[in-house]
Amino acid sequence: MFKPMMAQETSQQLLSLKRWRKSTFWVMLIGYIGYYLCRKNISAAFPLMMDVFGYSKSELGLIALYSEIAYAAGKFINGPLADRFGGKRFFLLGMVGAVLCNFAFSFGGSLPYFIIVWCVCRYFLSMGWGGLSKVIGNWYEPENNGTVMGLISINFQFGGVCATLLAGLIVAQGGTWQDLFIYPPLALIVILIWSALASKDNPQEVVPGTDFGRSKVKGKAPILSRETKDEGENSLWQNVLLLLKLPIFLKLLVFSFLTTFLRSVFFFWTPTFLIDLGMGTSNAIFKSALFPFLGALGTILLGWYSDRYAKNGDRAKMMWVMLCGLLLSLLTISWGVKETWNPSTIAILLGFSGFFLLGPYSMSSGCLALDIAGEKAVGSCTGLIDGLGYMGGALAVWCAGKLADMLGWSEVFLFLSLFTLFSIIAAFLMSLEFQTLAKKMKLSDTT
Repeated sequence: MFKPMMAQETSQQLLSLKRWRKSTFWVMLIGYIGYYLCRKNISAAFPLMMDVFGYSKSELGLIALYSEIAYAAGKFINGPLADRFGGKRFFLLGMVGAVLCNFAFSFGGSLPYFIIVWCVCRYFLSMGWGGLSKVIGNWYEPENNGTVMGLISINFQFGGVCATLLAGLIVAQGGTWQDLFIYPPLALIVILIWSALASKDNPQEVVPGTDFGRSKVKGKAPILSRETKDEGENSLWQNVLLLLKLPIFLKLLVFSFLTTFLRSVFFFWTPTFLIDLGMGTSNAIFKSALFPFLGALGTILLGWYSDRYAKNGDRAKMMWVMLCGLLLSLLTISWGVKETWNPSTIAILLGFSGFFLLGPYSMSSGCLALDIAGEKAVGSCTGLIDGLGYMGGALAVWCAGKLADMLGWSEVFLFLSLFTLFSIIAAFLMSLEFQTLAKKMKLSDTT
C-alpha cells in the first residue's frame, strides 16, 4: 500500500528537506495570495466601471459569467496536466498569464474586450490551485491534510482580504478603475520572482529517492488507492475515470457545485451590494473584506478540528453543521435588507457568512481532495471538483446580478438560502459515505 523507504536520509539531508518544505509552504501560501491581487480586483472595479461606462449589473454579470466558465474549463484541463507535468511549473505559469492579462484589461474600452481579456486571465488563474495542491501533496503526510490544507487555504481567504484592502486603498487615493489593474500585477511580479527561487516541486528534487512526506501510518492511504486497489502509475485520464467510480467523490462534486455557487456571488457582488445599501465606494470595498477575513478563521478552525476530532476521517459532519450557521446568516441578511438595517450591520452579517461558508468550501478542493486522491492524482481531483464548482459559479454570478436588477437584494439572499439548504444535504450525505467507508475498512482489517 505504501512505498518503502529507499534510503535513510542523513541528518544534513533531513534538515535540508525540512527547510525546503517550510519555504515551499510559504511560497504556496503567499504566492496564491498574489493570485488574488490580480483576481479579486474585478469586483472592486465593477462599481467604478458602472459609473464610467454606464453598465448595468446584468452587463457586468456577463464578464463574471463568461470568465467563470473559462475558469471552470481551465480547472478541468489544468488540474490533470499539473499531475503530469508538475505543480510548481503550472503555479508559476498562471502568475505570468495573470500579470499580462491584468495589464491588458486596463487598456480596454468595450464590453466584448473586457469579457475576452478577463476570460483569458481566468484561464491562467485556474492553474494556481491544482499546481499548489500537487506541490503540497508531495511535501506533507496525509495524516496532516486537514491542518496543512486548512492553513494553506487561508491564502484565498486572506488573499481576498489583501486584494480588497489594496483596491480600497487605490480607490480612496483617487485611483481610477484602470489603476486597479496596474498596481496589483506589479506586486505579483515581485511575488513571482520570489516563488520561482524559494520553492521545490517535490522532496526528490532535494534528496533523490527520499520518501519524505509520505505516510507511514496504517489506514492513511488515499481513498482512491483503497477503494480501487490502484497502486500503479496511470495515464492522465485513467485517474479521472477511477475518481468518477467513487460514490463519495460524486457527492463531493455536487457539494462543490453548490458551495462555489454561493461563494461566487459574494466574491463578485459584495462591494456593489453594500454600495446599493448606501455605503460610499471605498468604505464598501473595505467592509467587504470582512467576508474573507472571518472566512479565513473558519477555515483554520475547521481544518484543525477535523484532523483531531473527526471520527473515521469524517470531516463532512462539521461541514454541514457550519453550513447551518450560514443558512441562518443569509436569512437574517434578507430580512435586514427588507427592514433597511444599517449597512454596517449587514456587513457584519456578511462576515459571519464568510466564517460559516469558506471553511466547508475550502475543504472540498483542499484536504478532502488529498484524502481522496493522494499526491498522485490530486491535480486531477481538484480539477474536477473546481471545474464543476465554477460551472455553478458562472451560473451564480449572472443570476445574482439579474435577480438583483429585477427583484432586489433581499430576494437574492433568499435564493442563496435555498442553495445553502441543498449544500447541507450534500454534506450530510458525504458524512454517511465516510461512515460506510470506515465500516468497510474495519471489516477488511478483521479478515
